[in-house]
Amino acid sequence: MPQVVDQVALARLYGEPLFAMPTDLYIPPDALEVFLEAFEGPLDLLLYLIRKQNFNILDIPMAGVTRQYLVYVDEIRTRNLELAAEYLLMAAMLIEIKSRMLLPPRKTPDGQEPEDPRAELVRRLLEYEQMKAAAFRLNEVPQLGRDVLRAEVSIEQSLQPRFPEVNVVDLQEAWRDIVKRARLVQHHKITREELSVREHMSIVLRRLQGRKFVEFEQLFEIRRGIQVLIVTFIAMLELAKECLIEVTQAEAFAPIYVRLAYSPA
Repeated sequence: MPQVVDQVALARLYGEPLFAMPTDLYIPPDALEVFLEAFEGPLDLLLYLIRKQNFNILDIPMAGVTRQYLVYVDEIRTRNLELAAEYLLMAAMLIEIKSRMLLPPRKTPDGQEPEDPRAELVRRLLEYEQMKAAAFRLNEVPQLGRDVLRAEVSIEQSLQPRFPEVNVVDLQEAWRDIVKRARLVQHHKITREELSVREHMSIVLRRLQGRKFVEFEQLFEIRRGIQVLIVTFIAMLELAKECLIEVTQAEAFAPIYVRLAYSPA
């Protein structure tokens, strides 16, 4: 570098000041670097070498593939020794397969031809290629947050309060509670009584007339026994089915109320 006095350096290259831009194209030595970490593992690298050379995966030329593979492994060892460990294991496997192919084949005890030393490696490569293709197809599927966003629309609440609908589970829990309380009040007198659902429907409607809301439990006469409770509950379900009554609840786990669904004349 020429000696320059009272001049501010444009940049520093390896600790040395750079006072003028280079007139020719300058590429630092470390600018071009092969990032072998892009491969997802030894099988990915091996499959890349086979497909790049258009080799038949069912008849892999082990000498050429092993030679190219070792070149990549040597490059990895000079840059990242920890990353090279799993690649070295595959290199040892390739060398072992090549050495077994050089030896004369030995027949099995039952007289059959021995399996090709490359068979296990071919099976692993084919399975890996299928999984990689499936992962690529899954990645092409639109994903929420990456390709599409969930639409959100804000709606102003009406001035009239909207009570949440009564869930079937809430009715079941209320019914179980009434049955549990009815079992505490039992009579030993055995009687036979014919109960009419229509009659109890009329009874429920009469109890609701002139009243804005009636608590669900107040519509049942617990002392009359479980048979009357069942018929009353069926009558309420029939009335709700025919849209003659409404079953409401202010909020979750709140008391359940019943009212007429129409205004009597």
